[in-house]
Amino acid sequence: MWQRIQTLYLAVATVLIVAMLGSNVGTIIGDQGTESVKYYEKTSYLIFLIMTLMANAIALFSFKARMLQMRVAMLSAILLVFFQIWLGVGFARFQLGIGMEETGAKMIFSFTAIFPVIAAILNMLAARNIALDEAMVQSAYRLRKSKHGK
Repeated sequence: MWQRIQTLYLAVATVLIVAMLGSNVGTIIGDQGTESVKYYEKTSYLIFLIMTLMANAIALFSFKARMLQMRVAMLSAILLVFFQIWLGVGFARFQLGIGMEETGAKMIFSFTAIFPVIAAILNMLAARNIALDEAMVQSAYRLRKSKHGK
């Protein structure tokens, strides 16, 4: 399981998602002072994190079913891209002050806001390597089958 590069990609992507669960989305700076906002405090972020964490866990531990592993890794990558877009929308809303006109508060996002795009890239690389690995196995199977057929 751990000797394949795609497993390493999936493991690092899973660690990034788990790290986001305990991290701050950002810090709100307003008239009353500063306040840190965690990912699990916002329901939409928590739902995205749980879905992608489950998908990555399934992809990480389904190494015996390569096609399922590849599809789940791609699904997780797509979810992570949508999560990154959702974080971008939240960033734009806070920077433009939408919904915070009366307080004048601004939000400074933490560096963990780019973890979804990094994890999505790792998941896509893993899916690509899984597909290449499966193609190599199928090719070897066909060669063995043709050798025994003669």
